[in-house]
Parts: sequence; C-alpha cells; structure tokens
Amino acid sequence: MNKKLFVLLIVLMSLSLIGLIFVQSFWIKKSIDNSEEQFSSSVSEALNSITNKISERETKDYFDRYLNAKDSIGELKGTQLFNFFFIDRDVNSNEIMLYEHGILEEDYGISSTFFDNGDGVDTTIIKNLTSRRKTTIWKEDFDLEGNRFRLNPIQRIEKIGGLNKMEKAAMEEMFMVHAKRVPIHKRVSKQEIELLLQRELENRGIDIAFEYGVYSNGLPTKVKSSKFKYAETNVYKAPMFVDFEGISNFDLLISFPKKKRFLVQSILGLALLSLLFTIIIVVAYAGAIYQLIRQKQISEIKTDFINNMTHEFKTPIATINLAVEAIRNPKIIADQEKVLRYLQMIRDENKRMHAQVENVLRISKLEKNQLDISKDRVDVHEIIEDAITHVDLIVADRGGYIHTHLDAERSEVLANEMHFTNVIVNMLDNAIKYSNEAPKIDVFTERAKNYIIIKVQDQGAGMSKAVVKKVFEKFYREHTGDIHNVKGHGLGLAYVKKIVEDHQGEVYAESEKGKGSTFYIKLPLI
Repeated sequence: MNKKLFVLLIVLMSLSLIGLIFVQSFWIKKSIDNSEEQFSSSVSEALNSITNKISERETKDYFDRYLNAKDSIGELKGTQLFNFFFIDRDVNSNEIMLYEHGILEEDYGISSTFFDNGDGVDTTIIKNLTSRRKTTIWKEDFDLEGNRFRLNPIQRIEKIGGLNKMEKAAMEEMFMVHAKRVPIHKRVSKQEIELLLQRELENRGIDIAFEYGVYSNGLPTKVKSSKFKYAETNVYKAPMFVDFEGISNFDLLISFPKKKRFLVQSILGLALLSLLFTIIIVVAYAGAIYQLIRQKQISEIKTDFINNMTHEFKTPIATINLAVEAIRNPKIIADQEKVLRYLQMIRDENKRMHAQVENVLRISKLEKNQLDISKDRVDVHEIIEDAITHVDLIVADRGGYIHTHLDAERSEVLANEMHFTNVIVNMLDNAIKYSNEAPKIDVFTERAKNYIIIKVQDQGAGMSKAVVKKVFEKFYREHTGDIHNVKGHGLGLAYVKKIVEDHQGEVYAESEKGKGSTFYIKLPLI
C-alpha cells in the first residue's frame, strides 16, 4: 500500500472515530439535559397541583364550617325580602315581559367562634341569602273591534337558588382575608404536604426521596422537613394561598438530594449500551489500525526476506554453475583432483541451499503444529558440547573461541535431542554472525530451583532495547546499513523460541549496543 494512502486512511478513520465519540458524548449530555428539563416540568406541575389542592381544601373547610354553623342555629331572628322588578313592553309583538328578582335575607342574629381571631371579641354574624328569580311574558288579546280585553301569560321561568358565582367569589375572598391572619402551621400540616407530594410525584414517575419547606417572604416556617436546606440552585418552589390579587406571602419549596443519580439512572441503560458499542468500535478500530500497521511491517519484512533469500541462493547457484562449467572443460576433466574439488564445492553449496530450505519449512511446520517433536531424557551439557562441535571450525577459522562453564549440578531434561541441538546451534550461530571481530563466546549453565538456565554470552555488536523486543519475531533482522552484510533470514531465533516454548521453557535476551548480547534459556529439570 502506498505510504500516503496508508496515512490518509488512518487519518480518515481516526477522524471518523473521534466524530463518533463526540456525537455519542453530545447525545448522552443532551439526554441528561432533556431528562432534567422534563423532571423540572413534572415537579413544577406537581407543586402547582399541590398548592391548588391545599387552597381548595382550606376554602372547603371554611364553607363546611359555615354550613355547619348555619344548620346548628335554631329559630330565625329576622328576615328581610328585597324585590326588584323590571317591565318591558314590545309594541310589535304585543308582549309584555315582567322580570322579578327577590333576595331573602335570613339573619340568625348569633355570635359564634366561626372566625377565632383570638382578640376576645365575639362579633361574628351568620346570615343566609336565598335568591328567587322569575321571568313572565304576557301577551295582549284583542276582540274583533280592536278592544283589549285580557293579558295571557305565555311563558314563565322561575329559578330559586343560593349564591351565584359572584356571591360565592365574594365569600371566598372574605375567607382569604381572614385566613391571612391565621398561622401557617394551622392552615396546612406536614402530613398533608408529605402525602400530597408523594402522591403527585409518584403519579408523574418521580419516585425519589425529597425534602420540603414552606417559606414566608423568604423566611422559613415551622412547616418543613427535618433535613430541608435552602439552596437557590437545587430548589423548586410554587406560591401558596394566592389571593384574588395574585399576591402570596408563602412559597412551598422542595429539593431532591439524589436528583443527579435519578437523572443518570433514567438514561443509564441506553447510555451504557451506547458506551458499550462505542468501546467495541474503538477496540475494533484499534485492532484494525494495529493489523494495518502489522501487515505493512510484515510486507516489508517479507520483501526483505525475499531479497535476502534471493541473495543467499544467488551465490551458491553461481558457484555451482562455475563448477559445472569447469568440469566440462577437457583440461579440467582430465585432472581428477580438480574434478573432486569442484564436485565437493557443488555438494557443499547444494547442502547449503538445502539447509536454508529446510530451515524455512521447519519453522512453517512448527507454526502449524505439524512438526513431530518426541521428547526423551537428555543431558543438557552433552547437547551443548555436541552443538559446539558444529560451529567450532567456523569460530576457529575466524580466530575466536567458545568457552564453556557448565556449573549446573543437575542437567537432565525432557527434550528432543535433534531439535534442542538445533536451538543451541542457532544461538551460537547468531553470536558468531553478529561478532564483527573474532567471536568470543561463553556458555554457562546454572541451576535455579527446579530449572536449569543456559546462558550464551558474546562480545559482539549488541542490540538496542527496541531490537531486543523484536529479535524473536519471524523474519525480523536488525539492519546494519547493508542488508546483506549478515547472512540469514531472520528465522533462527524464531525457531529457537518455538522449540523452547514447546519444551515448557522460556527464552529471553539482554543486550546493549556495542557491548555484546546474552541469551537465556530456562528449562524445567526432570
């Protein structure tokens, strides 16, 4: 993939993810705001309903007391009847309308304690007013000569009742004027407010703890819950006992200590679901980015591997071709010594290519768990000595050495002799390849509880910390400026790691640039 296209793809995916997270965060915040707005609206409706019910209850109490006081009175002390008349004549229809309205005032002439003012003066007067309204329409009849001879009533409407709306309003206003002089704790009780609040809030789906208080002109009264605290930002209020002029001296206040938790819980299900999907998307995005980067790295590593493989095969093939051409020369074919020499070169180069192919196939089979590894009781010290014989000539040819320090008291493990020998050979070969000068290698063994630790230490080029983390990855090779200055395909240490892990062991490395490297293998003892 083109580098610019790769970067553009990552940028676009990142912007999309950031936008998605922003939208989800905005949606959650908007949902909380809407929930709070709906909550506030419901609480305000509940408070208005409660204050109206309390006012209606107080007015009803006054009317009930008035009616009870009237019914308990004996004989009337005096009555007055007021009659109003209105006569209208329609010349066109010969109709006369008579409207009569009478008001009967019954005075019981008593003093009572209906309005207990507490001033010791008993001046209450109980009266009953009855309204009688009658409308009659008369029509004049004439004889043949045009003389009027009588009036015939053709319609009569009569209504007898109590107070009309205006009169009832006047009485309510009278009650309100008196009620203003009564202490608030006598007008409404804590139990009444608590019951109404609980009922109204539950009807609106608000089932949380609340605290309330009644304030008079900004000052607290006795009517409040024990834990109520006034705070302008977290309190809802509604006026109580509003008079006919719209003025109120009292406010009913309510607060919700667990309001935030209630609002969050109201959208918690959807918010958690949204958060879960967002996390899944983030994880999927991170995985996709990782895989893209990983695939890009693998592509580069494989390209490097193919280049190295091509270079590694190119030299043996060229050598074989030259040897074959030389043997075909009549002068050379007659010289048996030279023919044998060239044949040995062909055999060696062929073995070299075969070993390289086997190395690739072996690591491939190992990854697919197709490599048959049978384990027997073996001596680690013997395997180390055997592995050293495979590379001893190469080290000696370069003027170096391999010293052994086999100090472990016990050295028997359960392992596959062939594969574990290859492991040690690969580690030694790695130490040789990355020694710029004469290889100086030390091999140690020591016992740590029920494990044996094999340590291969060299004084070569060493590795940086970044390289140490990746050195056991397949196809990974540290670049040293010239891609072909060190032979190999980056498969040796990957093979070592696979084999050691298959033996329930551990392998790791320590290194510092310019100061050599140390590789450790830890295996369980029998």
